[in-house]
Amino acid sequence: MSANDQFLRPAIETDACCMSAIHIAAIKALPATLYSEEELLAWRNYLDQPDGANILRSMKIKNCWVAVDKNVIVGFTSYIFDELIALYVHPKHQGQGVGRALVNHFCEAASKQGIEKVITTASLYAEGFYRRLGFKFIEKAPHYLKRGMIVPVSKMSKNLLPATK
Repeated sequence: MSANDQFLRPAIETDACCMSAIHIAAIKALPATLYSEEELLAWRNYLDQPDGANILRSMKIKNCWVAVDKNVIVGFTSYIFDELIALYVHPKHQGQGVGRALVNHFCEAASKQGIEKVITTASLYAEGFYRRLGFKFIEKAPHYLKRGMIVPVSKMSKNLLPATK
């Protein structure tokens, strides 16, 4: 995200429908290779159409940021203190630095608060993305979705302090 018409800003309640649409589109774009079709359907809360109210219940709007490109929301993230809870980028905007910008913003915000290490729970699809951003694998863990569905995810962490010699 380097052009002048691309920026990050805090999410507001009226962004919820766009955020829900991005969440659904991002999961629909995933192939059923690491998770089954049923698991991917549960991950998007069994939704085919955006549901802003649903996403507001699961996001902490206080620490939710959106990426905007040409006045269109193209991605979002949500975090609490030292944990990145959610990161979604619309498939048409993936590979353009949007996710990286959102994660870097989270890490910078955490660092400014004196946090030395951040964590996230990554889908199996996103593990490589987080590794490229300096996150380290901790362990596989269960992630609980709607209707009792449990899927494997990767717990990951990143040290924010410079390495000492």
